[in-house]
Amino acid sequence: MSFWIPGTFGSLAAVPQQPGWSLATINYHDDVSGGADLALAHLFRIGAIPANFSGNVSGGIKLPNFDIQLLAPSYVFATPVLAGQAAVQMMGFWGRDRTTLSATLNGTVDGLPLMRSDFISDTLWGFGDLYPQASLRWNKGVDNWMVYMTGDIPVGAYDSTRLANMGIGHGAIDAGGGYTYFDQPAGHEFSAVLGFTYNLLNTSTQYRNGVDMHLDWGASQFLSKQTLVGLVGYVYQEIGCDSGSGDHVGCFRSRVIGIGPQIGYIFPINTQLQGYLNLKAYGEFDNAHRPDGWNLWLTFAISPAAAPPPPSMRMVTK
Repeated sequence: MSFWIPGTFGSLAAVPQQPGWSLATINYHDDVSGGADLALAHLFRIGAIPANFSGNVSGGIKLPNFDIQLLAPSYVFATPVLAGQAAVQMMGFWGRDRTTLSATLNGTVDGLPLMRSDFISDTLWGFGDLYPQASLRWNKGVDNWMVYMTGDIPVGAYDSTRLANMGIGHGAIDAGGGYTYFDQPAGHEFSAVLGFTYNLLNTSTQYRNGVDMHLDWGASQFLSKQTLVGLVGYVYQEIGCDSGSGDHVGCFRSRVIGIGPQIGYIFPINTQLQGYLNLKAYGEFDNAHRPDGWNLWLTFAISPAAAPPPPSMRMVTK
């Protein structure tokens, strides 16, 4: 599990927002599986095999029902900061992780043969880590830019000896920037956000993940002022090697690519608030040292409505 959930950013990522409080909820479902390399890494992590095991492993790991609900309140400041729009957010989640592992080992430990088969299944309900975020956005015509900084506060349910976890067991710092092209009259939109994660040491396992790079993008066409359709995608690539005294698998650079459709709908709630529904799905491929499969995001957000334009001036004749 990485700190960053690929697909976190999407369409309109860099477009300035309306000042005030907003609230977003995201139902996230992930169905993925991985090969023998991941099974071996988890067996080392949970202490199921000695650290000096050497040999061949067959089998894999599956997460068929990783279901979480994320809750993200945010506040957009009305006063400009560095000529841009500042915002802060705190995101947390709760949910269920069900993980199964099957592996057949054939090797040696201290020169003695070790041959066995393992099947482990673990299910956990619990709360995850907290993710504070700060961002700045700028706009000039159809061009929009943003920078952000976020991180992981490791307070979620985590046990290094368990196969299933909701937290990642270590802190992380993540920062990046993005761009959105938004031609509102024509309804054309494209967004891309690039970021990098620096992972702190997991003191339970003495394992440190390498630096991660992630690119989230979205492209959409507004069919009306309220409805959009389009594509979303991401590229996740670990660019630094894993390390630490608890690293028994080597560099272990992970990678995955995802792409899929999206649909969004904006609707008024009252004169002060508007709602936004978005459904997006990703199919994954080209994975390395990381599970792949598919995931589904259903987002519902409530935010301040856009201010109405001033009334047009009318010529009065007598």
